[in-house]
Amino acid sequence: MIVKQVQYAFQILEFFAERRSPTTLSEISNHFGWPRSSTFNLIETLSHGGYLYEPKYRAGYYPSRKLFKLAHQTIVDGPISERLRASVVNVAARSDETAGLCALSGPHTIFVEVVESSSPIRYFAQVGQRVPTQATSAGRALLTMLPRRERTAILRKCELTRYAPDTLMSIDEIDAEVEASKARGWAQNVNGFEPELVGLAVPMPLGERQFSLLVAGPSYRMLDRIPELVKVLLDEVACYMQERGEHE
Repeated sequence: MIVKQVQYAFQILEFFAERRSPTTLSEISNHFGWPRSSTFNLIETLSHGGYLYEPKYRAGYYPSRKLFKLAHQTIVDGPISERLRASVVNVAARSDETAGLCALSGPHTIFVEVVESSSPIRYFAQVGQRVPTQATSAGRALLTMLPRRERTAILRKCELTRYAPDTLMSIDEIDAEVEASKARGWAQNVNGFEPELVGLAVPMPLGERQFSLLVAGPSYRMLDRIPELVKVLLDEVACYMQERGEHE
């Protein structure tokens, strides 16, 4: 269940990130089509917490540096190191396709780092984007690291929606594909999530953390390069693991 008030609060912060200037209560209310009273309560709550302030009295609100400091602390001290981010950059540079680092979030897979291809025709993704675990290579690579019991529990929570012509539509089919991915050491998805899209991913088991490293792009560029791109992914993971071992 989605808590609307929390969703609205984050929508306000995203709105400021796009607008990048102080904004009045009326402007926020009109932008989202919310009642002024509800907007006032949200703004007051964020202001009371120190997340919004008025650079000039009655001239609009703007996020304070408290939000930046919280986000910075969370990221710097979090589970994704600069070296791990560099792996995504390296894969994107070597493949010239969109690369991402992904993690499980319930029955979904979430992008925790993304570097998009420079090509105008590419797979579009952004940090925080959620995709269905069962219908994506990144999700299936993550599932290969779980015991079968946990994997089955996640798959039972997934909505088996036909996203594209070749979407797998039964738990048995998905489980068989996950087992095949586990055996070969990498996962693939061809026309199973978006039409004419190919995704390749490898698991990254890092102790208490589990990620998958992904490269994705249009099938007309990707299909003939699958062996090459799988090697790019595997080489990057091996390099990261080696460096990680040397520093432990």
